Amino acid sequence: MRPMRPRVRTLTRPAIAAAVAAACLAGTAACAKSAPKAAASGATSTGTAAQQVVATSASGPGCTSQTYGGGVAQLNLTDPSTIVGFSQSESTSNPFRSTETDSITNQAKSLGVKLIQRNANADVNAQNSQIEDMIAQGAKVLIVAPENSDGLGPALAEAKAKKIPVLTIDRTVTGTACSDFIAFIGSNFYGQAQIAADDLATATGSQAKVAILSGTPGNNVTTDRTNGFQDQVKAKYPNMTVVASQTGKFDQTDGQSVMAQMLQANPGITAVYAENDEMALGAIQAITAAGKKPGKDIKIVSIDGTQQAVQDVAAGTIYADVETNPRFGPLAFSSLQAFFGTSGVASKVIIKDSHFTQANAQQALSGGQVY
Repeated sequence: MRPMRPRVRTLTRPAIAAAVAAACLAGTAACAKSAPKAAASGATSTGTAAQQVVATSASGPGCTSQTYGGGVAQLNLTDPSTIVGFSQSESTSNPFRSTETDSITNQAKSLGVKLIQRNANADVNAQNSQIEDMIAQGAKVLIVAPENSDGLGPALAEAKAKKIPVLTIDRTVTGTACSDFIAFIGSNFYGQAQIAADDLATATGSQAKVAILSGTPGNNVTTDRTNGFQDQVKAKYPNMTVVASQTGKFDQTDGQSVMAQMLQANPGITAVYAENDEMALGAIQAITAAGKKPGKDIKIVSIDGTQQAVQDVAAGTIYADVETNPRFGPLAFSSLQAFFGTSGVASKVIIKDSHFTQANAQQALSGGQVY
């Protein structure tokens, strides 16, 4: 039996206002005045920390420095002696990782936070070593984008032993919230996949032979995006059949080669669900090379919302794309401020994602809403 997912609650207006205030580490009057406006305007993928929040976990009080792992030192993030470490999992040649890194870096700079950072380039062993190195260099708190969910045990254990709080973003890690890490901030990956299944059903009239390009094994993103899609198809679309499923490792080159293999083995494929845009772009190349027209002969839906993929949505090559918001900077630092304050941070915070279709893709591109 699959573990039950934690319940979430939508933020109330007072909670949104509080999050806006927390986002302004200096606590200025101008920031306080922005709270009512943010509450009224709702959530966007590019706005303040409060506007980014869709929901938070509903179980228990928020995690604070007093309750985390038996208690850790109070920190002023803007104190020059306080070093915040940021561990990025993959190369910034990936648009998601580039935007995510820029968001963390720019927010730290705007707030006067001293930040050191490392990039593991998809090597979980290197990420462990780099986190340990940042600890040795004096990092007092860590923001970590994990390479996978299970592989960071050594680094997390060292951080815990030295009472260094760890905030995880975009992928979860194995452990217990408010004991092994502060919280997880990321997208509703299962929900993304359900939307993608609905999109593909609309594109195909709910009758399709579907190929799934799944992500890298061993992390919660792949698990949730696979389960969410398959569960939705099973529950709602009996005439949609998954005829092939194979990992493309979230990589364009792997996505292309795997798609080519699946087309050879299953020439009747009429639809593709790609668990990220890089694999979708690789699938387009393979479909074209096979003499078929992507968007016409084979419908494609994807997840991420990168610029090239959204351009393909506007052009009709990809039917729809569900954004994975990489702009974690405001929300990450507001969560750390809440952690070191009195309100605390929930164990799970869901960030706002957009949904790109032919009806809005060009407008989103023109308005600079796409990374």
